[in-house]
Amino acid sequence: MKRYASVPALSTWRAPSGERGVASAEAPAGRSLGTGARVLNPHRSAGEMRYAAPGGKRMRQFLVYSVMIVCIPVAASAQSASESGGDRDAILATVQKFFDTMSSRDVAAARGLLIPEGRMFAVVDGKTPVTFRSRMLQEHLDSMGARKEDFRERFWNPDVRIQGPIAVVWTPYDFWIDGKFSHCGVDAFDLVKTPEGWKISGGVYTVQRDGCPPSPLGPLK
Repeated sequence: MKRYASVPALSTWRAPSGERGVASAEAPAGRSLGTGARVLNPHRSAGEMRYAAPGGKRMRQFLVYSVMIVCIPVAASAQSASESGGDRDAILATVQKFFDTMSSRDVAAARGLLIPEGRMFAVVDGKTPVTFRSRMLQEHLDSMGARKEDFRERFWNPDVRIQGPIAVVWTPYDFWIDGKFSHCGVDAFDLVKTPEGWKISGGVYTVQRDGCPPSPLGPLK
């Protein structure tokens, strides 16, 4: 009496497009299914079985293409993350330089960081109804040189969101005038990537005079 091992066998079919497919069937090991494919003998070595299935070359090509399809997006994602990291540093540098120009009253340097047509909105926190004031960035530049007070603004723990050539920086801040604490709040800056680099195009900020939490930066130095 012959003994047969019932194992999944590979048979082939011809699709309408002329490509060959693979199907599974149960048949005695070593026997033909009548389609040109033979059932693999489970007792063969791995090296022998590697060449037994029809379409083996095509399967290896498929695996190579699959690996390429998976790797290309991963590489692109890594490159995008790297570029975003560089943009994040440049964006935060723009915000810091803007604050530095307020301290130094450097109008020329501030002009290189701002889009004059932009507008800033200040919202006074804690008042009902909510009150706010706004002015164009050009007005900020016009008043900077004439100001006598020493302004210092600091920020920490910024959240930066980037999408292509636009970005938003959301960050807590505190504000000092002539070395004395004035108020705190949250800045939300809009930025645009220009040929000259990232520039502030506008934004909104809150002004909170009471109940400000201690800054992690400590006292003003």
